[in-house]
Amino acid sequence: MTERVDLLKYETELYKKNITRIAGVDEVGRGPLVGPVVAAAVILPQNYRLEGLTDSKKLSEKKRNQFFEILKRDAIAIGIGEISAKKIDEVNIYEASKLAMLEALNNLKVKPEHVLIDAMPLSLEVPSTSIIHGDALSLSIAAASVIAKVTRDEMMYALHKKHPEYHFDKHKGYPTKLHLECLEKFGPLENYRFTYKPVHDLIEKGEKNKHEENHKKQTI
Repeated sequence: MTERVDLLKYETELYKKNITRIAGVDEVGRGPLVGPVVAAAVILPQNYRLEGLTDSKKLSEKKRNQFFEILKRDAIAIGIGEISAKKIDEVNIYEASKLAMLEALNNLKVKPEHVLIDAMPLSLEVPSTSIIHGDALSLSIAAASVIAKVTRDEMMYALHKKHPEYHFDKHKGYPTKLHLECLEKFGPLENYRFTYKPVHDLIEKGEKNKHEENHKKQTI
């Protein structure tokens, strides 16, 4: 019972000021070597409760998918933001995460009166509150984290169908042992993040080997 009250703490403070259109914003996909960073913005009905909803990282995939369907049905508005691997390489992942959040907010069909953001500050026209570990402390942000996570995972399943040899269905693009082995064996696809160390190092290694091979040919 206490957890539910805690999860509505920030929202309740705003309700008392007659602010009801509150958007929770969160992003997923900072760590993966491949694919976009994805953000979601979610406006829930006033005093909305969903038993068990919390930070998406603490939920099983089955539970996340269940909440995803419920939230799609119940939310007043949902916006998705997606920033490509190419853009991540251009601006860095921190800036790309902010861009994804801004895009998610812009894609809301209902304009929020206040925005609750997981951790990072955003420059917005409407008032906002940045909350450290917000996905575990605010129901609105938790909802956004689930929407963003399931959305990005679906992208990875789609990528797995196109390139099953990389096993994106298992690691979702994160640098697991399996993923690094696949990357070493098959090399990076075009939607990899080439500024990320494992990918960057692999390309450098390949170029070095190529240079050494060419040097050998020239000396023979």
